[in-house]
Amino acid sequence: MSSNPENSLKIENVVASTKLNDELDLVSLASLIPGAEYNKKRFPGVVLRIQDPKIAALVFGSGKVVLTGAKSVENLNKGLAYLVKLFKSLNIDIIDNPTYSIQNIVTSADLGSHLNLNKIAMSFNLDKIEYEPEQFPGLVYRLEDPKVVVLLFGSGKLIITGGKKPDEDARRAVKKIYDDLVASNLL
Repeated sequence: MSSNPENSLKIENVVASTKLNDELDLVSLASLIPGAEYNKKRFPGVVLRIQDPKIAALVFGSGKVVLTGAKSVENLNKGLAYLVKLFKSLNIDIIDNPTYSIQNIVTSADLGSHLNLNKIAMSFNLDKIEYEPEQFPGLVYRLEDPKVVVLLFGSGKLIITGGKKPDEDARRAVKKIYDDLVASNLL
């Protein structure tokens, strides 16, 4: 057991949304930006793949943009700044100083010890847990505070999803699960 599983936390993906304008012409946008993907039949937006940092921007005709794939808030900031600069360089009208709101943070962690998911499923609050090993190898645990979903695997690895506050939500979730497992003699 690592002395502190919170030290194993690693952000895997940050998803955020922003609004650049009230309307964007996706056909002209896609034709102006090299590498832009736009196939209206397959997806209702333009997909822009930013290389540095490695982020995908999903741009919609409503002027809304979803940024996904960021490994940190810092990368999210860089990605949005890159997008704003790109649009301005192409003389595409956008609002001044757009900001984003974080929709979801996916974080991984490791408890450093194997878990008996059957015992956990029987010991924890059943209306907060889904465990069907024939369907999915992980145990799904819905926390109320912080409001996240944690996937626990027999290997001791965890995936925390639904977080809104970087570091804080996942850290609190891991601490709560660790404390609950220790209190129930399951770790």
